[in-house]
Amino acid sequence: MKQFWRLLVRNPGGLIGLIILLVVITVAVIGPLLFPTSPWRMVQRPFLPPFTMAGLPLGTDALGRDVMAGIIYGTRVSLLVGLVSTLVALAVGIPVGAMAGYFGGRIGDALMRFTEFFQTVPSFALAIVLVAVLQPSIVSIIIAIAIVSWPPVARLVRGEVLSLRTREYVQAAVVTGQTNSWIIWREILPNALSPVIVLASLMVATAILLESSLSFLGLGDPNLMSWGYMVGAGRTVIRQAWWITVFPGIAILVSVLALNLIGEGLNDALNPRLSKDGR
Repeated sequence: MKQFWRLLVRNPGGLIGLIILLVVITVAVIGPLLFPTSPWRMVQRPFLPPFTMAGLPLGTDALGRDVMAGIIYGTRVSLLVGLVSTLVALAVGIPVGAMAGYFGGRIGDALMRFTEFFQTVPSFALAIVLVAVLQPSIVSIIIAIAIVSWPPVARLVRGEVLSLRTREYVQAAVVTGQTNSWIIWREILPNALSPVIVLASLMVATAILLESSLSFLGLGDPNLMSWGYMVGAGRTVIRQAWWITVFPGIAILVSVLALNLIGEGLNDALNPRLSKDGR
């Protein structure tokens, strides 16, 4: 574990991404304490430019709402959707991929055909349809993003399991009479987690982009302030009040960039060859 963190910190991109992510998480946790009022509340005249009033450093939007308060509350929504939808996708994709790779044959083919069924439709289009059918809410957004995100996990896990199921320690477990579930969860999956962890970090970034895109189109939770909603609300007045769109867009860019940098750092830290060279 110490060597893993040492390799992650030695990666400049991974270190920068980790620092940015910690700042984003800190903002999500303590931000509402600094802005206890609702982000939907009108606090000043509309279209107040940024850096003109001490209490409103990022200005106000078309309805006189605090742009900084909206960004801070939107941080919670983006992180919540990204983390929860990724966990749900992993909870579906890992078992499906593990069973498809371990059992193979008709079971594996059936599970892979089921996985490919969800990949025949573009993920963003499918997410739009699912949210529209389920009615826009934080729950429906998480479900929709999870549904479009689990197939790549299943395919990745299947490939890892196929390469591991013929290893000596797996065959030894079969000979000693261990159950299939015990072999999968205790012998195979722990050795297949490295690429899954890297993929998970990238999935969180993708989920944040999907949620922002859905909110931009008006399919976000109407009761929650989000970055995508703020960008969408400001797009019609971007020439008059550029800050309404630019600042939430920067928040999306920085968060997604940080998660991608962390993914690259994790890939280097979990790479056996690089770990061996780093000793």
